[in-house]
Amino acid sequence: MKERISQNDLENAEGEVANLYKAVDGMLGRVPNSYKILSHSPLVAKMLLPFNAVLQREGAGSVLTTKIKEMVIIKTSQVNGCAY
Repeated sequence: MKERISQNDLENAEGEVANLYKAVDGMLGRVPNSYKILSHSPLVAKMLLPFNAVLQREGAGSVLTTKIKEMVIIKTSQVNGCAY
């Protein structure tokens, strides 16, 4: 059986994890599952958040349009057999 890293619970988050979730929600509009995993290391997650926001949004130094980025996400999910 494969071991999995648990996700920190969004509703019961406290301290630095709660602050992280608030920042992620404010910047991305939601807390993706990847940040629930990254919340085990809030400092790393906080450093990744601005970079992630630039990658996902149009402008802010990004060259690709949001439409192209979404198409890449959907195709990658399809290739990897992930539900999107």
